[in-house]
Amino acid sequence: MAAFINPGFLFSSKTGEKLFHDYASDQPIIDFHCHLSPGFIAADKRFDNLTQAWLEDDHYKWRAMRINGTDEHYCTGLASPQEKFIKWAECVPFTAGNPLFHWTHLELARYFGLFDLLSARTAERIYNVASEMLRTSEFSTRSLIRKMNVECLCTTDDPVDDLAFHRIIRGSFEIPVLPAFRPDNVLKTSEPGKFFTYIKKLELASGHEINNIVSLLEALEMRHEYFHQNGCRLSDHGLDNLHYLPASPGDVNKSFLKLMKGKSISEDESRGFVTLVLSELCRMNYRRGWVQQLHIGALRNNNARMYKKMGPDTGWDSIGRSINPEGVSMFLSSLDEDDHLARTILYNLNPADNEMILTMAGNFNDGSVPGKVQYGAAWWFLDQKNGIEKNLRDISSIGLLSRFVGMVTDSRSFLSYPRHEYFRRIACNFIGEEVDKGLIPNEEELLKYIIEGISYKNAKEYFGFNK
Repeated sequence: MAAFINPGFLFSSKTGEKLFHDYASDQPIIDFHCHLSPGFIAADKRFDNLTQAWLEDDHYKWRAMRINGTDEHYCTGLASPQEKFIKWAECVPFTAGNPLFHWTHLELARYFGLFDLLSARTAERIYNVASEMLRTSEFSTRSLIRKMNVECLCTTDDPVDDLAFHRIIRGSFEIPVLPAFRPDNVLKTSEPGKFFTYIKKLELASGHEINNIVSLLEALEMRHEYFHQNGCRLSDHGLDNLHYLPASPGDVNKSFLKLMKGKSISEDESRGFVTLVLSELCRMNYRRGWVQQLHIGALRNNNARMYKKMGPDTGWDSIGRSINPEGVSMFLSSLDEDDHLARTILYNLNPADNEMILTMAGNFNDGSVPGKVQYGAAWWFLDQKNGIEKNLRDISSIGLLSRFVGMVTDSRSFLSYPRHEYFRRIACNFIGEEVDKGLIPNEEELLKYIIEGISYKNAKEYFGFNK
């Protein structure tokens, strides 16, 4: 019986399979959005075992294990690494049909040359073989990045980060590892105590006293410039929704002072504060020639009990309500009106918003840059075969697939780079099926251009990291 991960994996179209192997499989990776630890890269960390490399901080796997009835002791609890891995292995057969099943076996194959299906029966051997390999220099974090043909990657960094690890990396690693500016914490107004604590951290990092809205924006400007000097060329913004509600600087300042005194503010006051601060951040992006990414639509920390116990990003998030189109429209238009709209990538989490976001992106392309404002890759819960196919189909129908900047890893795991292969296989199969139906001509030069573009070249040109 052929291995599950084989040259024909994910292909129903022979044309698509040929496109992948001819034009996509060997393309380098530009990973412009991930959550890898710059500290691990700076130290060229070696993992002690497969659990440490694969299961720690992976809320995708934790969610699946919980759904499968696995006790939290084996997810985030104090079970031994081997016990946790065995529980994950027991869960894997039940993930058939879920992208985790595909990712798991792609990762075992591409990093470790292991093609057995992971289960309780194979768990011990796979754990021992992979763990032994991970402890060698050939499987350090930098070696794993090299192994996957990564040309450049961007981490996700808070404005208060000192970027010391990035400076170490820059002087000792041939692959660019760039910071990305993620100022979400300055927009979180629902918990005044945490807001105050964060502003004090920002004050310390910037060396600039923050006592009103003007000084807050000055401190953010200083950190933005600091990031720019340290190689940053893009920002990232995670937004539950985007409500455009302009307020006067005086009113926003009153809201800011309330928060700093530990007082709650109203929903409209919060929206006014976010509108002003996010607008100014986006104008900073434009002035320094950065790309900005807006991730919109997650409903986070739904399980209050587990959020209090474990904190954010531990697997208690879901798809939020549909995005407010008027808010997105007015926000982008306000930036475009005085020519301060940077290159922008829009991501949504609710698939009902695909077409709306795509048509919205098309409103703000002015011919200055191919795909200046464009629709991003299928994000988070949509990052699976059906979601990616819908993403590609919608881009083809409403936008320009040939200008799409392609896939992001969006992961905390150094073993997640085969997700790019996963995307490329699905994309090539999608295009191959369109060719087979006679909807795209079977013309080598055209197909080569499209496949190489969405796999690598479009991102290289759009971001211009080499420049």
